[in-house]
Amino acid sequence: MNQLDVSDVTLTFGGLNALTHADITIEPGLITSVIGPNGAGKTSLLNCISGFYHPTKGEIHYGEHRLTKASPHNITQYGIARAFQNLELFRGMTVLDNLMLARHRHLKYSFLHAVIYYGKASRIEAENRAHVEDVIDFMELEPYRKRTVGSLSYGVQKRIEVARALTLGPELLLLDEPMAGMNIEEKEDIVRFVIDIQKERNITIVLVEHDLGVVMDISDRVYVLDFGEVIGSGTPKEIAANRKVIEAYIGEEESK
Repeated sequence: MNQLDVSDVTLTFGGLNALTHADITIEPGLITSVIGPNGAGKTSLLNCISGFYHPTKGEIHYGEHRLTKASPHNITQYGIARAFQNLELFRGMTVLDNLMLARHRHLKYSFLHAVIYYGKASRIEAENRAHVEDVIDFMELEPYRKRTVGSLSYGVQKRIEVARALTLGPELLLLDEPMAGMNIEEKEDIVRFVIDIQKERNITIVLVEHDLGVVMDISDRVYVLDFGEVIGSGTPKEIAANRKVIEAYIGEEESK
């Protein structure tokens, strides 16, 4: 398992810094949460790690891989997957087809093999189908596997979004507000899945989340962003006692 290092990263849009000299280390095997007020730069950070944005300055490395200027496609090949805040699913396709489509980069056979569909092509298709079925079982999506995504509840669709990322077989999973817009029961389900993904599948998790109760309960380490800068890092207990963090969330006057 690799360590992710974000070193002195600045991301600028025109004259506005979305991130400013951000230094973050994601240690293997842990749940690391990134929190902060709206507009703090949390999603921008994930966009830089996953290759959707390229930092204006600074470096991002995942083990021996340099991510700073890498494409999303290459970053996926390095073992990093992402579940998006806004659903990125094909609503007119079934759950099974959405998850099978996410495995396309693993379908490595020639056009001739595909036409004949015998030997190598058949074997690879079967292997990928078995992997997807395992994810469906793990994420408890069996009742929905043949249903179109658009016909399902928002909470189930969010679970499918996480499952889609899991089908890529990542070592590092980026979760961008996976509980946003959910009711209490749906949140409890996602929290359970996040913990199981880390413990049972040994996948490192970076979690961006606004629910501080969830963050403090399940995180091994927490980073706090405010106006694009890292203003605090440490264990949940250390973050809860950090004055800068308290001021960023509730205001200096109220925190006195």
